[in-house]
Parts: sequence; C-alpha cells; structure tokens
Amino acid sequence: MTTPRITVLQPDPAASLDRFTDWLTEAGAAVDVVDLTATDVPETVGDGVIVLGGINDARSYPWVGDLHAALRDWVSAGIPVLGICLGAQLLADAHDGDLDFGLEGEEGAVEVELMEAAAPEPVFVGLESPLVVPEHHHDVITALPPGAELLAASKRYEVQAFRLGSAVGVQFHPEASPETMATWTTQSGGDGDAMLAEMQDVDDRVSETGRRIARNFVTILMERH
Repeated sequence: MTTPRITVLQPDPAASLDRFTDWLTEAGAAVDVVDLTATDVPETVGDGVIVLGGINDARSYPWVGDLHAALRDWVSAGIPVLGICLGAQLLADAHDGDLDFGLEGEEGAVEVELMEAAAPEPVFVGLESPLVVPEHHHDVITALPPGAELLAASKRYEVQAFRLGSAVGVQFHPEASPETMATWTTQSGGDGDAMLAEMQDVDDRVSETGRRIARNFVTILMERH
C-alpha cells in the first residue's frame, strides 16, 4: 500500500504538530511540515492537509487570503483536510462562516458532546461521547459555513467540530500534550503548573481521543488510494 503524505501547515512556531507527529507516522503516513512564517502557502500538497493552530486571530496573518483560496480549492478537489483550532476557524472563514474574536474562550480540559451526525463521521470512528479534549482559544466560530454539518459541541460554544465536504474542523487541540498546554498557559499569563496537573489527570482519555483522530485521518487517506 502506498504511504499517504500529509502536508501540515503550521501558522505559529509555538503550535506544533506535537503528539500527532508520532501518531500519524505510527498509523502509516509521511508528514511534511510547512512553516507559514517562512514559506508561502504551497501550490501543491500531499494526499491530505492538516492546518494547525496559532496565537493570532484568523484574519491577521499576511498569508490568510492565499490560504483561504487554497482551502476552497482543496475542498473543491475532495482533498481531505483537518483544521485544528485556528485551522478550523480559517476553514470556516474561507467558506463564509462567521467568527468572533477575543471572547471568554475555553482553556484546559473540556467535555465535548458528539452530535448524532458524528456517528458515521470517519474522523470520529471508535470514539464515544463525551470526549475530553484540550482547549486553548478565545476566538470562536459563531456560525457554520453554508452546507457544513455540526459534529460536536461544548456547553459554552456550539461549534466544536464540523464537516464541510472533504474537510473537518475541530476547535479543540487533539494533538496537544499536557506539557504543551502548560507552556501555552504560561505564555498567556496563566498558571502553567496548574494546567499541567489538570491535563495530566485526564491524559488517558485525552491521548486516546487524539491518537484515534490521527489514525482515523490516516485511514481516510489510505482508503482513497
């Protein structure tokens, strides 16, 4: 079987592929990371695309117009895309969804309920509701793009996951380790030690969810070959 290649777009050096690096490769994929702080949005990509998170709002980056156009092209072409946090917001914004910025947000371990529409969703195969996931955001998708389907919601914010054609966006961070969450919290002026302890307490559930999402994404790519 041909090894699927995943193009990973990284908007921010502080928001890396983290644990997804091992989980994707263990599942049989090859990963190419594109640093958007140093490289243009690629004209060609692999068998699938992952767009990672970042610290700024989804409209503030110099490459945002190019990425919006690329996201529309990739979805039109049926290329599987996984948008994570900022990546999900960019996916929604590119397709005429609505965003709001600088809200209360969510930080730490959050319970996310899967909707009925998530039952047949390939990205969530093998997962049971509610999920416990890492969250670190203050910008929010407030309305889905036309044609998108809601897959998951939290008590505070409805749009936690959605599908739009070949793309899935998740507001949470399935890739993030407890150590990464602690670093982000410290960088934003919070108590990193408390965040580390909080995330370590639930990491069995968090890591199983993240690992399965990564493996499911690779399975989607393999089934397209």
